[in-house]
Amino acid sequence: GGDASQEETLGMIGVLDIFGFEAFEKNGFEQLSINYANERLQYMFASNVFVTLIDEYEREGLAENVSYETNTDVLDLIGGKVGILATLNE
Repeated sequence: GGDASQEETLGMIGVLDIFGFEAFEKNGFEQLSINYANERLQYMFASNVFVTLIDEYEREGLAENVSYETNTDVLDLIGGKVGILATLNE
């Protein structure tokens, strides 16, 4: 059986950007582009801030083996060599 709402849910990709989840009735390519740009900015910001802080903490002996998670999986999904944008470009 095919419940239309179930089919729509299975085809959904949620992107959490620096301002939180955005839930619109219908998202278009423009919104995907905005979310992707926000994800790239978030990656650059977090990488710069966390690397700087981790280096400083380690120099001062305040922390060892500090790590953080990045959003590279989302960036690859959207903008990678076999990502959504590359697929759309084909």
